[in-house]
Amino acid sequence: MKFCDDCGSMMKTEGEVWVCGSCGAEEPRDTASESGMSVTEGQEETEVVDVSGVDDAQVAPTTEIHCPECGNDRASYEMKQIRAADESETRFFTCTECGHKWREDDH
Repeated sequence: MKFCDDCGSMMKTEGEVWVCGSCGAEEPRDTASESGMSVTEGQEETEVVDVSGVDDAQVAPTTEIHCPECGNDRASYEMKQIRAADESETRFFTCTECGHKWREDDH
């Protein structure tokens, strides 16, 4: 793997040169120095998926838990590390029925 000296992006090989996909900079290839490099041949590039227009409830995992607001038994959740690294994560829930949000900490 080689990185562009101009912008720092990962470069790709095209024949006898390295080409930066971001800024277009080119460098000649040196097969002696490339012998110890990791290769990504055969790996497909994936497309970036735009989920900006998707409601969080459609992509977030859900679990069975009692909503303290409406009594519904399903909520989406996410976990975040908001305290020290040696303490457990905090779970944030959003009711799938009424949208009420609450958190649950391990004590």
